[in-house]
Amino acid sequence: MRFFVFYAILSMLVPSTAFAQDSQAVATPENQPVFTTPAERLNTLFAELKHEGDPDKAKLISDSIRAEWRDSGSATVNLLMQQADKAMADNKDTAAFDYLDEVIQLSPGYVEGWNQRATLHYKLGNYRKSMSDINRVLAIEPRHFGAIAGMAMILTSYGRDELALEAWERFLDIYPSERRAQKALGDIAEKLAGSRT
Repeated sequence: MRFFVFYAILSMLVPSTAFAQDSQAVATPENQPVFTTPAERLNTLFAELKHEGDPDKAKLISDSIRAEWRDSGSATVNLLMQQADKAMADNKDTAAFDYLDEVIQLSPGYVEGWNQRATLHYKLGNYRKSMSDINRVLAIEPRHFGAIAGMAMILTSYGRDELALEAWERFLDIYPSERRAQKALGDIAEKLAGSRT
């Protein structure tokens, strides 16, 4: 459970599907492109994450991805998310749900609203509702490694080890140097191998 909460809370993860698709990169004096849209920045960061073998450097890249996801592009939504975070920290779960429901209503393409609500459902043991919100997150951003980690943990809690294994493989395809995910995958693979003998 701690593993999921770690990822779900830290992975306040969210690019909108409404990101501009046709923005152009601007050349700097060093002829290095500066990416001008969140989608372009995310694509670059994910490529770096996939190829970074050093766990500490990869963590910095994943933190940058989380920062991109966290910014909704709306001052109102960002403020509501801050209020939801505070309510969750204060264990005011009903208030947190109210803020997150408002975020989702105002910005249904904002992944972090769905992800944060999935985290809150998970915290309260509402795994079905958490999984429903995780599915919404992944429909918007299939590379959302925090949501994938949450899915894997829920599947494990239901005894669906083969599906959990697939989820961890999917996670590691996106974020291959994450040690806790590597261990989780190894543990499940070992368990499944033992059950087949």
